[in-house]
Amino acid sequence: MIKPFIHKDFLLQNSFAEELYHDFAAKMPIIDYHNHLPPEEIAQNKIFNSITQVWIDGDHYKWRAMRTFGIDEKYITGTATDEEKFHKWAEVVPHTMRNPLFHWTHMELSHYFGIDQLLSKDNAQQVYEETTRKLSAEAYSCQNLLTKMNVKALCTTDDPTDDLKHHQNLVKSDFGTKVSTSFRPDKAIHIDNKGFNAYVDLLEEVVDFSIKSYDDLCQALSKRITYFETNGCKVSDHSLSQLYAEEYTASEVDLIFKKRREGHKIDAHESRKFKSAVLQFLAETYHFKKWVQQFHLGAMRNNNSRMLNSLGADSGGDSIGDLSQAYALSKFLDRLDSEDKLAKTIIYNLNPADNEVMASMIGNFNDGSIKGKIQWGSAWWFLDQKDGMTKQLNTLSNLGLISCFIGMLTDSRSFLSFPRHDYFRRILCNLFGEEIEKGELPKDVPWIGKMIQDISYNNAKEYFNF
Repeated sequence: MIKPFIHKDFLLQNSFAEELYHDFAAKMPIIDYHNHLPPEEIAQNKIFNSITQVWIDGDHYKWRAMRTFGIDEKYITGTATDEEKFHKWAEVVPHTMRNPLFHWTHMELSHYFGIDQLLSKDNAQQVYEETTRKLSAEAYSCQNLLTKMNVKALCTTDDPTDDLKHHQNLVKSDFGTKVSTSFRPDKAIHIDNKGFNAYVDLLEEVVDFSIKSYDDLCQALSKRITYFETNGCKVSDHSLSQLYAEEYTASEVDLIFKKRREGHKIDAHESRKFKSAVLQFLAETYHFKKWVQQFHLGAMRNNNSRMLNSLGADSGGDSIGDLSQAYALSKFLDRLDSEDKLAKTIIYNLNPADNEVMASMIGNFNDGSIKGKIQWGSAWWFLDQKDGMTKQLNTLSNLGLISCFIGMLTDSRSFLSFPRHDYFRRILCNLFGEEIEKGELPKDVPWIGKMIQDISYNNAKEYFNF
């Protein structure tokens, strides 16, 4: 009998890897501490009308692949029916070999739907009908999809102006997965964005007072942090091209803020000063609240202006940036550490050229107060594939302690993305298994298995206090 492509030992290359995975990793629960799932859909326990809605809509990984293959935008983000869009995606799938989409696609079909066929245009209609039929049942509602993958806790990503009503409703419900929020105040930091003033106007409405000065802005953000905290928030998140650590004075920053609020342009140096000040204020507040702060660094966003104008942000026009990261990151962390105001911190990088920079940087600020206080986050976005994960794990092992690592996350908008945790765990177990077989690690499977469990789940549970 021929094994299906996705089988129980997928990616596991020897008996040690198989033992580590099946006996230690496979059954560990999931903590997904950074994703972009819509809390409204979780709270309402949405049922999807088709696999397209849960699998293709909003997934810019798939969109980029479809465009590359020459699929018209009508079948990606356009007016085509769900069925037509799925057929076009199925046509592309066989051509995604060696792209992580090929693995993810078939793992998701297998894990959620028990479909072990390779998807192509030949079986597209059959797969569409079977998956859509299953998704229409309550067993495949948003909450049940999360339960099916043993997700014990997750953190959505929410703007300071959000009322968090969906999180509040989830707290009152009997849903077994802990759904928390993370505080994402990027729009209050990016003073050079066109929509900055409109955003501050919205923030004024939410906090119910005028924001006329930089101090007012800090007071408004502080008020929202307290509101998020009352609603169970323990985590912040920032997506920045790089960190900022310019020298500034309070009066300078106040003048820059007022200048921008009056509709005047500010230059790049003024922008960096303002961002440095806001980030410093927020980071100190996070430390006081005993939160975890996350910084996603290195994306070069909205490269394609035509795409941005027609489809908006997060539509597949982003890429890896080659910005200098080390100096400002070091200065930012040191400024906080020198005043004993450095919170638990996770740094993610998008440029693999910065792997050693990040892995070595975190060691500068781990002070012995907390295990793994400063973390280099899991391989992110363009790097969350087999090669990227392996390089991240190897670099962290070489320059830090892999045993303290808090593991994987989805960073996804899809309720079908959670097999990425399984993907990560298989890669992790295979990495250790191969080194045991070579004699580079001892054949102490129970000890290494416990380490695998810590990386898969226990470290994150302890780190986030879930």
